[in-house]
Amino acid sequence: MNMTATATKIPALRFPEFEGEWVENTLENLFSFKNGLNKEKEYFGRGTPIVNFKDVFNESDLNKANIKGLVEVTDKEKANYSANKGDVFFTRTSETIEEIGIAAVLSEGIEDCVFSGFVLRARPKNHTLVDLFKKYCFSISSVRKEIVTKSSFTTRALTSGTLLNKVVIIYPSSNAEQQKIATFITTIDTRIQQLSRKKALLEQYKKGVMQQIFSQEIRFKDEEGREFPAWEQLELCEVAVRVLEKNRDNAITFVLTNSATQGIVSQQDYFDKDIANPNNLEGYYVVQIDDFVYNPRISSTAPVGPVKRNKLSKGVMSPLYTVFRFKIHDIQFFEYFFETTQWHFYMKSVANYGIRHDRMNITNADFIKMPIPIPVLEEQQKIAAFLSTLDRQINLVSQQLERMQAFKKGLLQQMFV
Repeated sequence: MNMTATATKIPALRFPEFEGEWVENTLENLFSFKNGLNKEKEYFGRGTPIVNFKDVFNESDLNKANIKGLVEVTDKEKANYSANKGDVFFTRTSETIEEIGIAAVLSEGIEDCVFSGFVLRARPKNHTLVDLFKKYCFSISSVRKEIVTKSSFTTRALTSGTLLNKVVIIYPSSNAEQQKIATFITTIDTRIQQLSRKKALLEQYKKGVMQQIFSQEIRFKDEEGREFPAWEQLELCEVAVRVLEKNRDNAITFVLTNSATQGIVSQQDYFDKDIANPNNLEGYYVVQIDDFVYNPRISSTAPVGPVKRNKLSKGVMSPLYTVFRFKIHDIQFFEYFFETTQWHFYMKSVANYGIRHDRMNITNADFIKMPIPIPVLEEQQKIAAFLSTLDRQINLVSQQLERMQAFKKGLLQQMFV
């Protein structure tokens, strides 16, 4: 590839065998748009394949393997709402404006396939654009920005064929150049998919092995190859104490929050603004490094609320949270314990489900009585060391994945106008 001089319709990064400006056109000259099929719920789950909103939103390449939905349709509906190889589909309506106008291309013919009313079909009027090139030309930032700008938002975000008709794209007039660009980026996509799959498999393995470790189906041995003693079952209050130190005179102004997915983080960074009143933090608990915090808020990733270890900084935490500190033992062992579901049954058994269903209603007295299975210290350390090794492998793959995604983003910016 050669780096070329910046010009209005010439990309910064280009294969050396191609030259000349790219072509500018509106989508109405390239595609005809049509709204999709709307059917009652009882017609779904059987019949012919249907391209749905989630298919288009999650995949840039639609094929037999990733179109899972089925719908019962008439012959007339099959003809009116057909989905053919080379058709481009756009998400049509959503809760947020950023989720509309996402594009995906049907890369193979699927017999009798139709498409949902939550997406738009863009059927090519000609062979100007190569199918594989279509996967990428609608995802670059300038085109996405124009699609969002031309769409509308009232109670829901909405786009239409009329609006998308006026979207401008710039592309090589040569199908050979389109194909070469798309093929090159596809190799990057393949690597991203491989890394994503590797990360998912490692995470799945870690989750499974953790359940086996903490249910004691898997046991470790000492350096002499001997069995460790049986695990004890102690209450949390026997190995940890609640942290009750309050923030006197607002001495600490760094406010923490407990995220189910991110752990203990700065409240300002997490919410992109201060939630707590900095002049009224006296009732907040002082949280030290390596203290643990329970957040009673329920989510899909934390069905009884998350327990997270503070690795960030000394700070203060809302009194809505329960803060506790382990007296002895390997705290990393307990950090992994709270990543499992072993303690969830107890939480559900003592919780009082009142009016609010978005948080666990559990007293601090009940929480601190939670039963904890505890091996001897040496086995705790072996467990923590083993799981830490898995975490390092997962983090390494995550970093590789992030670098590859950033590389692809940079390529798209340079290889397209």
